[in-house]
Amino acid sequence: MTTPLMSPNLALNQLVDRRRAAGDPLLHLAFGEARLPLLPGLARELAAGADRTAYGPVAGGEAVRAAAAGYFTRRRLPTGPDQIVVAPGSKPLLAALQLVLPGDVLLPRPAWNTYAPQARYAGKRVFGVPIPRECGGVPEPGVLRGTLRTARAAGHDPRVLILTLPDNPTGTLAPPPLVRELCAIAEEEDLLIVSDEIYRDLVHDPRATPYVSPAELAPERTVVTTGLSKTLGLGGWRIGAARFPACARGERIRDGVVSAASELWSTLAGPMQRVAEYALAEPPEIRERFAASARLHGAVARAVHALAVRAGARCRQPTGGFYVYPDFEPLREELAGHGAKDSASLAERLLVDSGIVVLPGHHLGDEPAALRFKAATSLLYGDERQQREALEAGDPVRLPHIAATLTRLEEGFAALTGGTR
Repeated sequence: MTTPLMSPNLALNQLVDRRRAAGDPLLHLAFGEARLPLLPGLARELAAGADRTAYGPVAGGEAVRAAAAGYFTRRRLPTGPDQIVVAPGSKPLLAALQLVLPGDVLLPRPAWNTYAPQARYAGKRVFGVPIPRECGGVPEPGVLRGTLRTARAAGHDPRVLILTLPDNPTGTLAPPPLVRELCAIAEEEDLLIVSDEIYRDLVHDPRATPYVSPAELAPERTVVTTGLSKTLGLGGWRIGAARFPACARGERIRDGVVSAASELWSTLAGPMQRVAEYALAEPPEIRERFAASARLHGAVARAVHALAVRAGARCRQPTGGFYVYPDFEPLREELAGHGAKDSASLAERLLVDSGIVVLPGHHLGDEPAALRFKAATSLLYGDERQQREALEAGDPVRLPHIAATLTRLEEGFAALTGGTR
């Protein structure tokens, strides 16, 4: 059982470790790691920056902040270096924002499983708002308005709205009209938006899926966070950045984040700043990797989505990142006959019967009784050689190692109902 001080991922990983120690072959789809081979240029820059051993500015050096400013400016968000703070990953920046920003927190439901604990650690109340039918990462606007009224009538003070574009866990991207509507609500209700855009460069087909950031529509009330863990597979290198509004309020928030980072001695390591300078400048090697990884993630996520739908689940079509979030509610009666009555028991059945590890929806703030879970499709790419092969393949789902895991996943879905479908 997960204790209040134990993250869902930690508890799950402990269970998985026990199964592995027992010799059980597992297909682990519960951990959101990009699983991409290291680019040569990144390795070169890390080595070149190895002599950066001195303490530097907590917010990051001028060069890396200028590179991040250029990255955002190329995405229709004109930015100066003074609006940027870099950090050892985007997650410390999100935690610092919880410490700095006043008021309670509004989250889409479901949402990435660390937002709510970070808010609670900062002493805030969290209000989960169901996502729309077409996408995740954002709350349904009408329900958001109702949640605000109810929370304020009860004496609470919701002031912070967290969005994820594209979304973890559904792998979908909110369309521009929906983002505009939410920004209008934020203006009317005086909400500060935190837009987690760590998957922005992994939209599967940018021409078919237009992207608009809340920072374009509500620039004075939106903080944007990003990082290199998902786009470039650098999770272990811990490189993140935040962009703050170019106004007095933005300066106050940035100063508060820097102050929190200073007290925690949290600053991006010098060699990693060298890596970030290179990556955020987006030379051809980086742009090509962004495009190749988005194609790969899209192909495999769509294949897993198709398997879930064929098995009888409802599932939003993934359009960004590397997740699917199937809902087995249409099979509730059949699943109940095999011991799966909620998200926890559904994930347990997949693990016990088929050795498939997923993250049950209740760990993401979803209704515990719902038959939903998150699967990270990026974990199907194999070892480093196989990852490289997948990136270069015209049709990666036909590669033998990916096809084999897809078959195993299909068999696991069938086993949930006794293989009757």
